[in-house]
Amino acid sequence: MTQIHPPAEDLDVDIRFLLANERTLLAWLRTALTLMAGGVALAQFAGDRLLAQLVGLSLLGLGSLGGVIGYLRFRATGRAIRAGQLPTAGHGPALMTVAIIGLVTAVVTAYFLS
Repeated sequence: MTQIHPPAEDLDVDIRFLLANERTLLAWLRTALTLMAGGVALAQFAGDRLLAQLVGLSLLGLGSLGGVIGYLRFRATGRAIRAGQLPTAGHGPALMTVAIIGLVTAVVTAYFLS
């Protein structure tokens, strides 16, 4: 038996959920922008140090990825809220955490080995 959902205009959505979803998107974008700014600064001042340039470019890519993940989560959560369902957890936060820990581990290892 299929569920019948009311049209979006008839659904009584609590605006607080939509605003919280928007604030979460903004937090993702702030984090992404911070990672990208750090990456640009590091790449700019790295000079001829290859490791610093690579870390800077990695931060730039990680920030870009964070912005995309944040937007996709925002859209999926908005759809779930309007459908009266719980949003799925997703893998974005875990992916960002693993990537940042991996980058930091590589930098610390390279620092101590040089």
